[in-house]
Amino acid sequence: MKRESLSGLLLIACAILAMAISNSPFGPAYERWLQAPLPAGTHMSLLHWVNDAVMALFFFVVGAEVKREFLYGELKSRSAAMLPMAAALGGMLVPAAIYGLCNAGLPTAGGWGIPMATDIAFSLGVLSLAAPKAPRSLVVFLTALAIVDDLGGIVVIAVFYAGSLNLPVLAGGLIVWLLMLAGCRRNWQSAWFYAVGGILIWLAFFYGGIHPTMAGVLTGFAMPAVPGKDGREGLLLRAEHALTPVSAFVIMPVFALANAGIRLDLSGLTGLASAPGLGVLAGLVLGKPIGIGLAVWLLTALKKASLPEGLTMKHFWAVGLLAGIGFTMSLFIAGLAFPGSPVLMTAKTAITAASLTAAILGGFLVNRVSR
Repeated sequence: MKRESLSGLLLIACAILAMAISNSPFGPAYERWLQAPLPAGTHMSLLHWVNDAVMALFFFVVGAEVKREFLYGELKSRSAAMLPMAAALGGMLVPAAIYGLCNAGLPTAGGWGIPMATDIAFSLGVLSLAAPKAPRSLVVFLTALAIVDDLGGIVVIAVFYAGSLNLPVLAGGLIVWLLMLAGCRRNWQSAWFYAVGGILIWLAFFYGGIHPTMAGVLTGFAMPAVPGKDGREGLLLRAEHALTPVSAFVIMPVFALANAGIRLDLSGLTGLASAPGLGVLAGLVLGKPIGIGLAVWLLTALKKASLPEGLTMKHFWAVGLLAGIGFTMSLFIAGLAFPGSPVLMTAKTAITAASLTAAILGGFLVNRVSR
């Protein structure tokens, strides 16, 4: 929890720094630096390397977290998993529906996945600052919800934001993944086996039309979590322990520095009143708490689940607002929905404004109800 909270605070600092640079005299140089091809003469810019390659490690950690939670963590038992899973589902469907209503019949309707996301590090960082004495069960609920939310985001990216598919290349990647699953079933604990397999899947996805970061998720799913024959901790848990600090304190801050550079001029701010801007703002700030709160209320009213001890519905409405901090995953999906489009800057501005609004209001409400 402390690691996620510290990572969230660092993420906030890097986002502020990126915006400060973009609105300073160094802004044009910053943009040229991000768009510079690496290595020189290739079509892959520094920004592409960050978003397509470096973020694959972030998604590997997400995949490992999801698998661990379902095997050993808060999502292991059906009763414990039901509440955060239902809340996450409500917190994805309602924001997407609100965005869809705001953009019905418009070319920007494809950005419906943007307000579905919850940034686990950012939200836990705000929670730790605003309500350090919040009930532990509330922190656990928000963490489990965000993990299920990440899983939903992964499915949305893989299914709805894929490009034109090269099926033979993707079939090769599928064969590699099946071989990795077979190795997992036999409890092979070789890090090299899964690392090489992950790289091959990344290449297959890169040339096959699916965003290559999904290779990180599949690699995390395919690694063995049970202890090896030598009695050591499972490879999945060892890899997660090793890479989580790298993801939290290097990859996510670098992603924020590369993607949160928003010019705060009149055109950018007026974009908030446009259909995509309103869809993102309303989806995150209103849709998230409504979807999460209604899902929890409905589940408890039907007696399918009970509230954790010490928590009331007020806690869930408040933490639902905190879940409206989309940031990292929302920025990532925005880049897939509007690549190279002027709408992308509008979406980024709306994501930042919505995340800050959700952080301030959600932090205030969680502090009040936690007292």
